[in-house]
Amino acid sequence: MRTVRFHQYGGPEVLRAEQVPTPEPGEGELLVEVDAIGVTLPVVRLTHGSPEGAGVPLPHTPGGEIVGRVAAIGPSASGWQIGQRVTGLAFSGAYAEYAAVSAAFMTPVPDAVDDHAALLVSRSGQVAWGALHAGGFAKGDSVLVTAAAGGVGHLAVQLAVALGASRVVAAVGDVAKAEFVRELGADHVVTYDQDDWGDPVDIVLDGVGGEVQASCLRALAPLGRLVSFNGVGGQVDVNELRMRGTAVIGFAMAHLAGLRRDVYERHQRELWRLHIDGRLRPAVHASFPLEDAAEAHRVIEARANRGKVVLVPR
Repeated sequence: MRTVRFHQYGGPEVLRAEQVPTPEPGEGELLVEVDAIGVTLPVVRLTHGSPEGAGVPLPHTPGGEIVGRVAAIGPSASGWQIGQRVTGLAFSGAYAEYAAVSAAFMTPVPDAVDDHAALLVSRSGQVAWGALHAGGFAKGDSVLVTAAAGGVGHLAVQLAVALGASRVVAAVGDVAKAEFVRELGADHVVTYDQDDWGDPVDIVLDGVGGEVQASCLRALAPLGRLVSFNGVGGQVDVNELRMRGTAVIGFAMAHLAGLRRDVYERHQRELWRLHIDGRLRPAVHASFPLEDAAEAHRVIEARANRGKVVLVPR
């Protein structure tokens, strides 16, 4: 089968299309014939390694969100059918025509949902809703979303609107993205370099971190909550948090999916419903053939995307 992997660390140029044997599903795994793959910022960063020299064993086939059909069922992976449409997360081996993935991280796709929508709603949508949940969102709260034009961010804006936020602020790195996020329902748009982000908000969903994180903290109202769901680390003055009664919360999808499975599954049902009802409109910035994975990574690195960047094996 065809796959894309890297043999050394570096930028998009290290990605290489190759032929490898088709994997066999192991214990509790499904073999999925992949129809589409979501490209994520953490995976793009993974190809660069880390300053400490840590990383994954090489060569490595990147992971990511996938959607496709069950081609084979491994031992103990009960309740699935050959040919069934599924979507979910492959921690590695996603950039390929076939992926062996843990059945625990897969979910069936309703007939009314197309491949690209399934790819976004099932993972980016889960991260967006999970981050809102982690921040204790309640109807009437005001919400600010950074990376608001990205794969998770553009869904977080729509979810906040659909769930009854009183005001939704979209923060972006380029003013050229302003119209895109307004069309999603954002009441106000700011850029990261603005000194004033407007009235304080109850919840910030931060997918950027770093220098932007300081602006996010300043944007919080007293008792407000910042939820970090992606991005690079930033310094937090805990005394400042205490004085203003604010909080910083870390959110990782794996913990919700693994430790709060009932919540995860309830969110998924609601996400499918919101999409089918037309209230959650996943946006695909561009689709690239599998062999052009390097170009897809360049789009993500340039932060040029409006919505999701997708790879298509066939």
